[in-house]
Amino acid sequence: MTITRFAPSPTGFLHVGNLRTALFNFLIARQNNGEFILRLDDTDPERSKQEYIDAIKYDLEWLGLTWDHEEQQSKRLDRYVSVAEELKKSEKLYECFESPTDLDLKRKKLLNMGRPPVYDRSALGLTNEKKIMLRKGNNPHWRFLLNNNRVNWEDTILGPISIDCASVSDPVLIRADGQFLYTLASVVDDVDMGITDVVRGSDHVTNTATQIQITEALSKSTPCYSHHSLLTGPSGENLSKRLGVMSLRDLRSAGIEPMAILSHLARLGSSQPGELFNSINDIESVFDITTFGAAPTKFEMQDLYPITSKYLSSLNFSEVKKRITSTEASEHLWDVVKQNLITLDDFQYWLNLIVNGVEPLVDDLDRDYVNQALLLMPSAPLNEQSWENWINDIKLTSSRKGKQLFLPLRKALTGKEKGPDMSRLLPLLQKIPKQI
Repeated sequence: MTITRFAPSPTGFLHVGNLRTALFNFLIARQNNGEFILRLDDTDPERSKQEYIDAIKYDLEWLGLTWDHEEQQSKRLDRYVSVAEELKKSEKLYECFESPTDLDLKRKKLLNMGRPPVYDRSALGLTNEKKIMLRKGNNPHWRFLLNNNRVNWEDTILGPISIDCASVSDPVLIRADGQFLYTLASVVDDVDMGITDVVRGSDHVTNTATQIQITEALSKSTPCYSHHSLLTGPSGENLSKRLGVMSLRDLRSAGIEPMAILSHLARLGSSQPGELFNSINDIESVFDITTFGAAPTKFEMQDLYPITSKYLSSLNFSEVKKRITSTEASEHLWDVVKQNLITLDDFQYWLNLIVNGVEPLVDDLDRDYVNQALLLMPSAPLNEQSWENWINDIKLTSSRKGKQLFLPLRKALTGKEKGPDMSRLLPLLQKIPKQI
């Protein structure tokens, strides 16, 4: 059975980069009738917060990315202790006593010598007597002893990967304060939960090499790895919250529709053209992770607005009715204005327009013309022929043609230069000014 996982750290809110990883793992599981696990990487007690856990779940549910079961690493600490003891007995975990300052000095020295800043394994040379003495004043941190072989795997996206572990520092798996770090906890969880496919960002490639070695040290088989490209800003800069709207909660507040986000991320960075999907099932039916490339992928929030607009225009009133609170809303009004909505919040503008009218948008040069035209407004009740009849009557008394004729009228009645078909909108207006 295919089993995937999404393992966010509840130390902040989900952003589009996180979501891309979650979506890919979700789709692979669903395509293969497998399981999708939500695994909360909350081994850092100081930074992990319940509010972030709640927000992560809310965001995933809002997007329709339902998980089959949930795990929390903070509830599995005893298991990590057990595996750590196993690795210590096999001499794959060794204790180190260098302070952060000591390590920083070593790194700088190696860099100054033009050498890669790889940990020198000096802790392996400590005698038992020296270790006993050092333990009196310091808690050790524990490193995994990598072999110096190359680690090779066939990455679903990147192709053949080969990492020379001689150029990689032995990773710290347990901090001096006893906290288990991601590298160990993730491997243990993947092994115990039977994870078959791991999809994550390309910044984890080197980390994957060390995790493969840890997995092999536990005599377990490794999952299939896929490393997708990282999202960047419009100019290729690293994606970060400094660029503006990033978190899913911000996108939600901006009125972006879930299917717009999912549709965009399901194709962004792939060889397939962008496409609006109406459901996650539709995405699942055509998703192909092998079509994604390795190059950094530009993400622009503005791209989500036209997709949201197109999605809204495809909906029936019954599909949005529960999200519109006003009792004045109707299926007819929705059908008239839905092609002109950028976000659902825009519907409120048109609803307010038909009930209360709006502040006219009239240029000084058009004011006399508009007032003369309003005198020719057909009598109520208006219908879908009233706009054309009105325009024809105006033509008899005005030399204006084309946009010069009808655009000032649209602006005066709707407060906008663009909008729905006036033939359909005019009969809905409950308040039409007699003069402006």
